[in-house]
Amino acid sequence: MDRLTEQLNRIERNTLLAAKNVLTFDDVALLTGLSKSHLYKLTSTHQIPYYKPSGKNIYFDRKEVEDWLRQNRANTEQEAQSGAAAFLAKEGL
Repeated sequence: MDRLTEQLNRIERNTLLAAKNVLTFDDVALLTGLSKSHLYKLTSTHQIPYYKPSGKNIYFDRKEVEDWLRQNRANTEQEAQSGAAAFLAKEGL
C-alpha cells in the first residue's frame, strides 16, 4: 500500500507542477533534474533567470527556465554536414 500511496503522491505532485507558471526552487529542481546544490550555484552566479520579490524566496518563470534549458543547442550530424556543404559551395571549393 505504501508503494501505491507514493506513486499517487508523485502523480499529484507532477500534475500540480505541470499546471504552474511560477515555480519555486524545489519545482525547478524537480522539473530540470538538477540537484538543489547545482541549482543554487546557478542562481548565485546569475546563470539562470530567477525572481526574488520579497528578498528571501526565489521564484522562476516556467517559460524562462524552459528557454534556458534549450540554449546552446547542438547540431545533428546531418545539420553539420549540410552546413559544411553550404559553406563549401559558397566558397567555391
